[in-house]
Amino acid sequence: MSETVKLSRVDSALERLTYPVARDEAADAYADTTLTFADGQANLGELVSETHSETYRSSEELSEELYNVLPVEALGEPGQSDGDA
Repeated sequence: MSETVKLSRVDSALERLTYPVARDEAADAYADTTLTFADGQANLGELVSETHSETYRSSEELSEELYNVLPVEALGEPGQSDGDA
């Protein structure tokens, strides 16, 4: 079943995994998840597979590395919101 998650809510989605978790396992878990951001979207599983650590001890670790591989479009213009209040 596919799912769509806003970038502003991705941390909640990452908390659903059981940690520690291998990068490949996390990527597989999100293979059917679309991450939407300021100016576009990407497959969350593919983004996770591009992170650098082999294993994550917490959702915070995974989130930190995920933000390092986001495309430039994910951040939009300074001060721009993705519509969440």
